[in-house]
Amino acid sequence: MALQGINLPLAFNGQEAIWQKVFMNFNVTMEDLNDFFSGPAFLAWARMGNLHGWGGPLAQNWLNQQLVLQKKIVSRMLELGMTPVLPSFAGNVPAALKKIFPSANITRLGDWNTVDRNPRWCCTYLLDPTDPLFVEIGEAFIKQQILEYGDVTDIYNCDTFNENTPPTNDTNYISSLGAAVYKAMSEGDKDAVWLMQGWLFYSDSAFWKPPQMKALLHSVPLGKMIVLDLFAEVKPIWRTSSQFYGAPYVWCMLHNFGGNIEIYGILDSIASGPVDARVSENSTMVGVGMCMEGIEQNPVVYELMSEMAFRNEKVQVLEWLKTYAHRRYGKAVPEVEATWEILYHTVYNCTDGIADHNTDFIVKFPDWDPSLLSGSAISKRDQMHALHALPGPRRFLSEENSDMPQAHLWYSNQELIKGLKLFLNAGNALAGCATYRYDLVDITRQALSKLANQVYMDAVIAFQHKDASAFNIHSQKFLQLIKDIDELLASNDNFLLGTWLESAKKLATNPSEMIQYEYNARTQVTMWYDTNITTQSKLHDYANKFWSGLLVDYYLPRASTYFDYMSKSLREKSEFQVDRWRQQWVFISISWQSNWKTGTKNYPIRAKGDSIAIAKVLYDKYFGQQLIK
Repeated sequence: MALQGINLPLAFNGQEAIWQKVFMNFNVTMEDLNDFFSGPAFLAWARMGNLHGWGGPLAQNWLNQQLVLQKKIVSRMLELGMTPVLPSFAGNVPAALKKIFPSANITRLGDWNTVDRNPRWCCTYLLDPTDPLFVEIGEAFIKQQILEYGDVTDIYNCDTFNENTPPTNDTNYISSLGAAVYKAMSEGDKDAVWLMQGWLFYSDSAFWKPPQMKALLHSVPLGKMIVLDLFAEVKPIWRTSSQFYGAPYVWCMLHNFGGNIEIYGILDSIASGPVDARVSENSTMVGVGMCMEGIEQNPVVYELMSEMAFRNEKVQVLEWLKTYAHRRYGKAVPEVEATWEILYHTVYNCTDGIADHNTDFIVKFPDWDPSLLSGSAISKRDQMHALHALPGPRRFLSEENSDMPQAHLWYSNQELIKGLKLFLNAGNALAGCATYRYDLVDITRQALSKLANQVYMDAVIAFQHKDASAFNIHSQKFLQLIKDIDELLASNDNFLLGTWLESAKKLATNPSEMIQYEYNARTQVTMWYDTNITTQSKLHDYANKFWSGLLVDYYLPRASTYFDYMSKSLREKSEFQVDRWRQQWVFISISWQSNWKTGTKNYPIRAKGDSIAIAKVLYDKYFGQQLIK
């Protein structure tokens, strides 16, 4: 991080241990906190007040470990010349505080994505910033951090209004809220600066009109609030807010949601956006940043974004990619340069303005009743000729009919396949290069995953035409694609489920913790949140991953079960049993998440197989073109 120029990193670890000490001083018990803290895999959302208790409680061992780790992190940041950003009080409080302070202005927030508003984790409590208790708790939290870490920073993050809409749009009220939030910081640190995400101005733009934005941004002294223009590579707020109405801001790239694995990016925007913002009239931009939800994908995107902190002029991306490829693989190879030019014009040229969650059908399987599709829609879909191969800057599967499942496709997959062929032909020259093998696996995975979207739709059309033979061919091909992609991913250490699960289990200090941490890890990448017997989580597959092990043991049984119900419908000339399918899906998920009940399966943490050989076989199998020998 330091070598990439990062000098203002978030330092959020260990804050639950700080909160434990602070809240206990306000007569909150550990039992109360067990209901307040989430499990380790869901702390980010608990900290924002979206949920409570889910995946928890947190063991004292965890709290102690994380505080020790945080102290090491902060110490190392300081050694490297970084300024840590510490959390501050946003108003989220345990339910017990309402009983302890009955006169305090504490309200219960609305539901956030639960299935049936289960109070065990739904609807958290928020202490109004204008209540005197808010400043008291906020000051205590800042001072407790200073006591633990020393006087290491004056920069504090707070996002009271992130996906939590204020109760009124009255500008005086909003201004008083902002002033109270800042007062809680400054009472603990007189030099405090409030670092705030600007996501709310995008996600809740219907509420945050110019008067409301100004009221919040001007509620603190000028220079005492820095805004993160969080999604600037797609939706730059600085352009539509007169430079955040004078408040300093950081041009940020969000790029990734849920840690999904998909080759995606907007290289031109990254290469020019920060420069445009900095040289614009009356610019208040003070830096660049990265705010991704997951980083272990698309290394080229993060490499370019990191460089923008040091550049005064826009980057000519094609020329930059040539030098990038040379650095990445250790030598210049013509086929590789040609591949990167194709990647630049296809997967790294997403200009449709859509926030890219991976919606490929293997990892985010459609939950719908295929028998509901109308005949006219079938006819339209039949006329779409190999949509994945069509040229054009933007493509969605079944974009001509909104009733059909859609997967994000903004480029010609046929062009990507051409690039894959070129990249494979460089295998002899780069066989010993680890970065080449990683990229080969990723490009092959991407091409096959988009093909699988098409195959799924072919199976649906066959089902609609009651063509059992064609349905069987296409559905079996989809399932085989899952198996083949899993084998491909298993050949590279960077695409293994086992690494994720083992890292979670290693944090445990006893068998009970190991069970809980593995459950957290399994749940986050699959169903994510709560279900009932017949209804899957609203956030299912939010954090989907293309990981070997996850494909064959989770995505494959799910898809196979769905196709079994479709096949039964054709065979018995009966309706598709969508409710039974959903029950089975929930059962599959719960069984997999809680696999420890029947004996935990340990997944590999080391790759097996030759990535180049496997990729060549799969290319010939599915794309049918001969490689240059």
